[in-house]
Amino acid sequence: MKDIMGLMKQAQGLQQRMADVQAELDTLEVEGASGGGVVKVVSTAKGAVKSVRIDPSLLVADEAEILEDLLVAALNDARGKAERLMQDRMAEVTKGLPLPPGMKLF
Repeated sequence: MKDIMGLMKQAQGLQQRMADVQAELDTLEVEGASGGGVVKVVSTAKGAVKSVRIDPSLLVADEAEILEDLLVAALNDARGKAERLMQDRMAEVTKGLPLPPGMKLF
């Protein structure tokens, strides 16, 4: 019975730490870039886009398609960084727990 109580206590602690990390991910920001930095996107670690910056040199009417492609690339870059950041934070929370390999809690 002692092991079950210890496991329950550990699970409660894990639940609180995961809630804390989830709240933290709402405030952490990542920056995605494309075109050598001429397009930059800032988003939260959960993927909410906060800002988009476009170098004025790209604001040419005939090159709208290039700008659109660069925006997509910058958004995808930010999303990838956010996913890695989220995985790293959650790995910190679950470190030391006897979880089966490949099991994800998020």
